[in-house]
Amino acid sequence: MSKKTAIIIGAGPAGLTAAYELLEKTDIHPIILEESDQVGGLAKTVNHHGNRMDVGPHRFFSKSDRVVEWWLRLLPLQATTPGGHTITYHGRHHELQVANPGPDPQSEDRVMLMIKRKTRIYFLRKLFDYPIRLSWDTLTKLGVIRVFRIGVSYLQSLLLPYRKEENLEQFFINRFGKELYLTFFKSYTEKVWGIPCNQISAEWGAQRVKGLSIGKALLHAVRKALSGARFTASKQVETSLIEQFMYPKYGAGQMWEETARIVRERGGELRHGCRVTGLKTDGMRIVAAEAVNVATGESCQLEGDYFFSTMPIRELVAGLRGDVPKEVRRVAGGLQYRDLITVGLLVHRLNLRDERNGQRGGLVPDNWIYIQESDVKLGRLQIFNNWSSQMVADPNTVWLGLEYFCNEGDDLWETTDDELTHLAAEELCRIDVINPQDVLDSTVLRTKKTYPVYDGAYDHFDVVRKYLDQFENLFLIGRNGMHRYNNQDHSMLTAMRAVENILQGVTSKDNIWSVNAEDAYHEEK
Repeated sequence: MSKKTAIIIGAGPAGLTAAYELLEKTDIHPIILEESDQVGGLAKTVNHHGNRMDVGPHRFFSKSDRVVEWWLRLLPLQATTPGGHTITYHGRHHELQVANPGPDPQSEDRVMLMIKRKTRIYFLRKLFDYPIRLSWDTLTKLGVIRVFRIGVSYLQSLLLPYRKEENLEQFFINRFGKELYLTFFKSYTEKVWGIPCNQISAEWGAQRVKGLSIGKALLHAVRKALSGARFTASKQVETSLIEQFMYPKYGAGQMWEETARIVRERGGELRHGCRVTGLKTDGMRIVAAEAVNVATGESCQLEGDYFFSTMPIRELVAGLRGDVPKEVRRVAGGLQYRDLITVGLLVHRLNLRDERNGQRGGLVPDNWIYIQESDVKLGRLQIFNNWSSQMVADPNTVWLGLEYFCNEGDDLWETTDDELTHLAAEELCRIDVINPQDVLDSTVLRTKKTYPVYDGAYDHFDVVRKYLDQFENLFLIGRNGMHRYNNQDHSMLTAMRAVENILQGVTSKDNIWSVNAEDAYHEEK
């Protein structure tokens, strides 16, 4: 191929993957334009006084062999036995060969860890396993009356399901029954989205919950008991049931920092502090990106042959120069997003009881805990110590990430950092997770457009998609780039397919949109 240029908007997983793939497989020169001073986008890692905090965080799990091998090429999996090892990553049908021997995390930094997953729900000031298990512990914590109501309502949902799932509430009830939905799903979900579940599109469930149900959870438990097998990330296991996952030693952002390093090393460009404000068109082709230097306010224009966009579609369409149909601008302008505030709290100890030894004050094993309590705004609690020991500077402290879901510009978003720290500490004390005197340090991270909303104007999203797909040299990739609730592996796959389309001369974008929509990426067969 003759030397051409690709302008890539955004240095998140999708944008960096696109640049890496272009350098690996083509002669196209990638130029990444990134507004912030960091890489990783929604998968970045922030360092506060030696304590690392992810936005998310992000488990490194994928049902795509290609993505897994891509990750391990950049950050090899740790050694777990003296002579190296083989892990069964996709079940008995596929074995992923790992370097022999793998790097030792104690001495090597470029390493992927194997982490044991533990996720629970905090409700009634008690910790419940997620997914819920029909164990004596669960029955005791819920109480006989509530358990009876859960069982009856689940049977009702099996016998009389909603035949057409028009909203998320109906989606949940069909899979779990009304009582279990009210007990463990409603409060948290409405904290995330800020609107009632019966006003959220059922498509959100199709994207995120997919095949998970009481029946699937029970079947998984039976299979595990019968086989005694160690599950790492089997294609036969729902995402929410995965019991182990991979994770970089220094947080999710380490993967993207390593990718950015390789991109630069191979001749690609990465320009920080460069915000794209518009795309110049010539017919149904993009010919240039208009950008502004965040620090100086200076404007520039970059011409290119190909354009990869991970910027929010609402902003992309608003910045399109040319005669854009009014309906396209109307629908794109009405797309909504949900934003995230993460409060990092460093504490001496937790006040939770560790059920492994019955004691309080130690480190419970959870990676994250869903907060179902309705008397606090807190949605989810991360315990970064349990992701990697390198996430916390002092192993005798506990480094927490408290997630608050909000909308940019609302009261919570506009709250000062000091007030947010006070709110976070006060709420954890209120629900008996910490004691007030144990707070040592804090930081606040605001992340815009964390979640694309499947509501409102999204009902007519096809109008926008069909129009943008007509630009033969424009490729929408990533979560916000496609207004789709993708995980990072899905975002990577959209970038990979876009590069393949260029190589193969494919003009249709259907195979890009099929990622996280086709059976191979759904958790439900």
